[in-house]
Amino acid sequence: MAYNGVVEKTGAGLIVSFGEMLIDFVPTESGVSLAEAPGFLKAPGGAPANVAIAVSRLGGKAAFVGKLGDDEFGHMLAGILRENGVVDEGINFDKGARTALAFVTLRADGEREFMFYRNPSADMLLTPDELNLDLIRSAKVFHYGSISLIVEPCRTAHLKAMEVAKDAGLLLSYDPNLRLPLWPSPEEAQVEAFRVNTVDTTGAGDSFVGALLCKIVDDQSILEDEPRLRAVLKFANACGAITTTKKGAIPALPTESDALSLIKGGA
Repeated sequence: MAYNGVVEKTGAGLIVSFGEMLIDFVPTESGVSLAEAPGFLKAPGGAPANVAIAVSRLGGKAAFVGKLGDDEFGHMLAGILRENGVVDEGINFDKGARTALAFVTLRADGEREFMFYRNPSADMLLTPDELNLDLIRSAKVFHYGSISLIVEPCRTAHLKAMEVAKDAGLLLSYDPNLRLPLWPSPEEAQVEAFRVNTVDTTGAGDSFVGALLCKIVDDQSILEDEPRLRAVLKFANACGAITTTKKGAIPALPTESDALSLIKGGA
């Protein structure tokens, strides 16, 4: 990404992403209810896994820590992580629980609603004893969301992983939801979006986060340098925009050249 003629390089430090990975079932037709959908396409997803693959697609180094069912879907998802260059040493499999599933309703404008099948699913059953603490300590960034904080035993495992990461000096990255009422004005929380043909918004925020993390992992001074940070955020915004142009999150995650092409074309 260009900044006064200089390209902000993707960092070489490891980014560990903690949490859930699942299968999204995306309807083949938009604007209909789940019951009315004529069919579904299966797409790998789960916000922390999306972030890990987003980092890897952009040339960064990422690892995923979580738990999958010891079933066909679980091993398929683990294979997708490996195929995308994500370190898999933090993955566990549960023989007694299934991999989580989510059915997605797509509105005509690309926005979506979810129906989850987790009763419980394997990701909810990760225990502190199953954590690869050496992998976490070897990273520079520890990224996580909120779903893994909802129920035990995953909640305790999550808090343990955070404690280890903090003690090891990692940058902690949390994916919160935007709450506009907390901002002085909506304009201060938003920037102009890139114009793309939106098909499915699933994973757009994860793509943004992955792009941001892989640019600051080795140079966190960017966070205190507004011109450079603005350039990084523009790059991340382009990655998020591209992710909305296909159905499913992981299949749509861009490469760095994809994002740079959009920035150049939209400049």
